[in-house]
Order: sequence, then structure tokens, then C-alpha cells
Amino acid sequence: MRGGRAFNAASQLFVNWLRRRNPIYRNTFDRAFQRPIQAAAQFAINARRPRVPLAIAEERLLPNEAQITKQIADQMSQFLYRTYPNGNAERAGNTKTYGVLRAELEVPGDLPDDLRIGVFQAPKTYQAYVRFACPGPVVTDDIVNNGVLSIGIKLMGVEGEKLIDEEEWTQDFTGISAPTFTTPNVAENLKLQRRLGEGAPVLYFLNPFDSHYLDFVMQGLYSKSHANPLELSYYSCTPCLFGEGRAVQYTVRPRVQGRSRVPAHPSPNYLREAMVATLATEDVLFDLLVQFQTDPHRMPIENASVIWPQKLSPWRRVATMRIPRQVFDSPEQLGFARNLAFNPWHSIAEHRPLGNQNRARKQIYLQTSRTRREINGDRHVEPTGSESFPG
Repeated sequence: MRGGRAFNAASQLFVNWLRRRNPIYRNTFDRAFQRPIQAAAQFAINARRPRVPLAIAEERLLPNEAQITKQIADQMSQFLYRTYPNGNAERAGNTKTYGVLRAELEVPGDLPDDLRIGVFQAPKTYQAYVRFACPGPVVTDDIVNNGVLSIGIKLMGVEGEKLIDEEEWTQDFTGISAPTFTTPNVAENLKLQRRLGEGAPVLYFLNPFDSHYLDFVMQGLYSKSHANPLELSYYSCTPCLFGEGRAVQYTVRPRVQGRSRVPAHPSPNYLREAMVATLATEDVLFDLLVQFQTDPHRMPIENASVIWPQKLSPWRRVATMRIPRQVFDSPEQLGFARNLAFNPWHSIAEHRPLGNQNRARKQIYLQTSRTRREINGDRHVEPTGSESFPG
């Protein structure tokens, strides 16, 4: 395994070298090659998938799914204990917090009847917190670990019984800045967690005896140096119910007009600094959109490596999220961010998460969140929106 760690370290050095040169060539590369490479990768992924007879929004458990889920949760908890023996533990995934921002989600009054479900049932404005973060699993300078960013949205004041009793009044939505997840299912995710524990995650993707080259390609198409988390689209990658018998995926799409540039000499926290500069002068708007599952095979519930084709089902806007001008980078607010827990199972039944990755998250997120609080001596916080911070 020493050789695996050395290969991983060399690969990481090469990736870091590329990241620092992304501003020179990446936009041109993406315009010319991203779509055709993605289409080829998706064709190959789908060609290998068996056709399983399922209905719309129907789930199917994987063999040994409960055992696999427990092993992932235990692996990630052990990683936290090893990495943070003296406290100050961060999340095992989506690790570095760029910021937790105040926001509001407005559900419009003119939604068609088929979109009026759950939190979108009636015109309303929800207070929210939005967390932007890096993939992890450790905190580094932003330029080193900024390939695929994440978002967590926590609505407050949401009525109705929740699927887990950890929080009473919240509804969470989560996503990443790539349209497919790192692993297709939890069985493969366990392999990745083991490689992470060995210090050689690159071997998960490039092992010639059990390769995940296609997932490596899909992640690589969206993994690059970003200039500002407020300028990216974020995708749920996994589905949720949308009322009875219907499934959707979500995307959070910015209404930004231009794109910032990565600094020539980025500071360790340049992504947070970019958000600070933006929100010092202007509000930021995102659209929250849903895409309905219309074909159980081409739009699978249980495989997060497959992009649901827009030609089968277009994206439809259900709400607008406004992040107002604000100061969010005080030590007190960043400390508050550490105590928040984002979990797609903070949810009402109408938006129940679907698929093996989401079923696993229920236990994994709860266990690792509790582990992190135990290490830090923190307590769980369910926010109300009335919190006050300096600035």
C-alpha cells in the first residue's frame, strides 16, 4: 500500500499543477470537448447497465445494503477519530466551509398545479441558511481542493412531520457542482471510502482490476478551479419523491451574467473572499428547478452515474432563492456553521429521498455528524433564522 500512497501523492501533485493552470486553457477546452466527451461517457455507462423492470419512482434495495451502509458510516467515523484526535473535527465530506449565508426561498404564486407539492404547495417565502463547501475529506488551501463544490440549503419554518426527528421545522436540499455523483451506488462508495482510509483514493478510479474510469471522466469534466461558488450550478445527482408516485432531481442554477476569474496568485481562502466581495455590493439569485423522471431505465433511481436526459424531461422552475447582501465571515458565524447538520432526510414525506445513495445518507450523515460533535464537545443546533452574529 506504500506504493499506492506514493502513486496517489504523485497524482495529486499533477492535479494541483493542472488546477493552477486551469484559467489558461479550461474554458476553451470545455467549450470544445465537454459535451462530446460527456455524451461518449454516458453512452458507455448506459451500455453496461442491465435493464431492470421498475416503475416510475420505484426503488430496489441492493444486496447487503444495510451492511454496506454501516461499513461506510463506520469508516467515515473512524477517519474523523484518526484525523482529529485533539478536537476541532470537520465534516468527513463536504469538509471546508466557505460560508453559511442567510437566504430566502420564494415559492411563486403562479406554479402549475402539478408542481404544487410539499414546500411548493402554496406561495410562500421561507427563511433559509445556505452552506457552500469543498469536497474534502480534509481542509486545504482552496486552489488544492476546489474541483467539485457542494451546496446545502436548509429551509426553516417548514410545517409537517419530518422523516427523522433530529429537527422539527427544517427541510434540507443538497447538491454538488457536477451532474453525476462520485460513485454510482453505495457498494462502490464503500470501495472509495476504503481507498480514502488507505490514503490512496486515486486507486479507486484507476485500479486496472476494478476500474471506475468512466466515473473518473465524468467527475473530471466538472472538476476544475472555480472562481466563485456563487456562480456555479449545483445538482442533487440523486432523486427524491415529488408527491405520491413521482420522482425528481433538483438543480440550483445561478442567474449570474458574467463569470469571475481565478486570481493569478490565489490566497488559501480565495473562494470565501470572492463571496465576501460579491455580497458586499449585490444580492445573488438562484433558481431552484426540478426534472421529473419519465423513463425508469434511462433516468434511474439507483444509479447516480447517469445524467437524466433533458430531451425526456426538461428542467422546470419551482422557486427562487435570494441571497441578500451581507457579512457572513465572522468567527462567530463560521463557528455556528460547524454545528449545523445538513441531511436530505431533514424532510417532509412529500420530498422523501430515493435511491441507495440517499438511503445510506440517512445513517451515514447522522452517525458522522454525531461523531463530529462528540469529538468537538459540540451540541446539535436546529436554526430558527433569528440567530444574531457580529456584522
